[in-house]
Amino acid sequence: MNAHLEQLSPQPLWRHFRTLCNTPRPSGHEAALVARLEEWAEARGLAHDRDAFGNLRLRKAATPGHERSPGVILQGHLDMVAQANADHPHDFTRDPIATYVADGWLHARDTTLGADNGLGVAATLALLEDETLVHGPLEALFTLEEESGMGGALNLAEDWLEGRVLLNLDSEDRGQVFIGCAGGADVVVEAQLPTAALADDEVALRLSLTGLVGGHSGIDIHKGRGNANRLLVRVLRSLEPFDARLIDYRGGTLRNALPREAFATLALPADEREHARERVAALEAELRAELAGVDEGLSLALESQDARPAEALTAHASRMLIGALHVAPCGVERMSSELPGVVETSNNLGVVSLEGGRFRLGALVRSLRDSATLDLADRFRALFELIGARTRVENAYPGWTPAPESALLARFRRLHQAHLGSDPEVLVIHAGLECGILGGKYPHLEMISFGPLIRGAHSPDERVELASVEEFWGLLRGLIEDLAQ
Repeated sequence: MNAHLEQLSPQPLWRHFRTLCNTPRPSGHEAALVARLEEWAEARGLAHDRDAFGNLRLRKAATPGHERSPGVILQGHLDMVAQANADHPHDFTRDPIATYVADGWLHARDTTLGADNGLGVAATLALLEDETLVHGPLEALFTLEEESGMGGALNLAEDWLEGRVLLNLDSEDRGQVFIGCAGGADVVVEAQLPTAALADDEVALRLSLTGLVGGHSGIDIHKGRGNANRLLVRVLRSLEPFDARLIDYRGGTLRNALPREAFATLALPADEREHARERVAALEAELRAELAGVDEGLSLALESQDARPAEALTAHASRMLIGALHVAPCGVERMSSELPGVVETSNNLGVVSLEGGRFRLGALVRSLRDSATLDLADRFRALFELIGARTRVENAYPGWTPAPESALLARFRRLHQAHLGSDPEVLVIHAGLECGILGGKYPHLEMISFGPLIRGAHSPDERVELASVEEFWGLLRGLIEDLAQ
């Protein structure tokens, strides 16, 4: 499948990306790909090993005469975000990603593409097999479970890596190089809420909010796009005067993706059904007007449900839960005062569910300041304790402190000018690159992050510009040879 990829340039890179597209690799299901890469390394005579968590390292000795050059670590993650359009059945643990080219961009059909971070991995593999490349000692570090909580980086073995320079290939803008990133933490809220039987005069209705763009919860958090959980809770709040009670709820699929869809089942008095439908129709118009020019596809629907559930949350529990979700932090919390235009602190209400009275929320807090990450997480705890919920903070990881005077950055800027005729933008990103965690374990490393132009990451709109991949490949290859001198 995806044979057309091998017709693209640079061919070695796209050949490896084809392998990644054809090998299912959602977070937590990277084993088949790891085994395939080990077989590939074995066939090429490359040293390979794993740490206790399963992170994979491949090694290639320096070109003769360049053994004393600084060791370079090429780093990326093997997993991809698993997102598909609601009307497109796709099993990310079994089905390959179907790709196509349109107007100079590579897309996937109704799913995420996996360019994040498959192109960084593919470029690394292509470099390792390039016998014309002059290089010092090379290490390829492929981490696991980055998209689901930075698990590979957090559990990376210490005193394992040997290189002095680390090139993170997990950025998504041409003409830019990143030297710092936000830290973050997962916030998980759980509660068992009281339920009561439906009254004889109550009916069940299905409320759905669909059609949002979605996107990356760090890179796209400031763009004004809709968050399906935030918006559907707003609709639920507006239906409380009709004595609506929540039966169940499902919104979002990943804590690091802006939720595109959310669904709820409600119980309300039968004689309020038409009033509720009128209110939902009015809210659809209001929300579409608010999101005009940013997120044009929003659709709201309230439909009758044939099946009649036995129970819904009690009226008090339903009001308390909807109220807590309504005031929960969501979106940009603060912009940086030191880095103009950069988000300092944010939160994404990523995954919300309710079934049989059991409530669960998965959010992702990010900040350039570790203290602000912990404070915003504590605000969740304080808020949801008011409704008797338990809150825990997991997978906290530090930010990456910028080093604008590093020799590696100066070298990259010189090469960027030579190869592309322009100076790169030097930036700090409001997303969780693994560099912060890796730098904590290996503080001697000089690091930068760069990559091709990817848009729509973490959503089925994910795509990569083909011309930018050629630029990225030439720049990466040139940097490896320059570091060998």
